[in-house]
Amino acid sequence: MTNLTLAIDDHLLHRARVRAAEEETSVNAVVREMLASYSAVDRLDAARRRLIALSVSSAAGSGGRPIAGDLSVNVVE
Repeated sequence: MTNLTLAIDDHLLHRARVRAAEEETSVNAVVREMLASYSAVDRLDAARRRLIALSVSSAAGSGGRPIAGDLSVNVVE
């Protein structure tokens, strides 16, 4: 694991330590979790953009038929 040095306002760090203690965790654990979430969001957003681009550029289509799972479709037998 790599160490990271941050410049943080003293009052902000104090408040963060108090809250972390109230939640029975540490500021280190909170920052680690936030960085993991931040990194995951970037990957999720990129995956969404790729999926949208693929759907727009795809030659496949439903031919006007509703997609499977559409609850508003009336099934005619």
